[in-house]
Amino acid sequence: MRTDTFDDIDRLFDRMQRVAGFEQSGGWHGDGSMRVDLSEHDDDLVVVADLPGFDREEIDLSVDDDRLVIGASHDEMADDEGESYLRRERRSSAIRRTIALPTTVDAEAAHASYTNGVLTVTLPKKMADDGHRIDID
Repeated sequence: MRTDTFDDIDRLFDRMQRVAGFEQSGGWHGDGSMRVDLSEHDDDLVVVADLPGFDREEIDLSVDDDRLVIGASHDEMADDEGESYLRRERRSSAIRRTIALPTTVDAEAAHASYTNGVLTVTLPKKMADDGHRIDID
């Protein structure tokens, strides 16, 4: 099977970035590309991520300490196993992005929506604990 030279170059760059550790820093976009906007409001943080081509069920979200982790994966190859292709550019893909959050959030109150390939995650800020007064006996 012949491969496209540009696909080979993309895979080489992906490997080099993984070895260099860009995946952990949030600067690496994985096999595909995940563009992310993070905005801060008085009461919450809002993350908007482009995830075109994924179904809602293929997206995984989690909050871990002060980080939001967005992952998505699907296998386009499984759809057409009986086909005989002259050229095949669509392939299985998985992307993952870790976004450092500037403040502590209430993960239990977070909510997300996904419309037309755009994921919007709203993360309410945790209110600062004023502490507890201790009376002296």
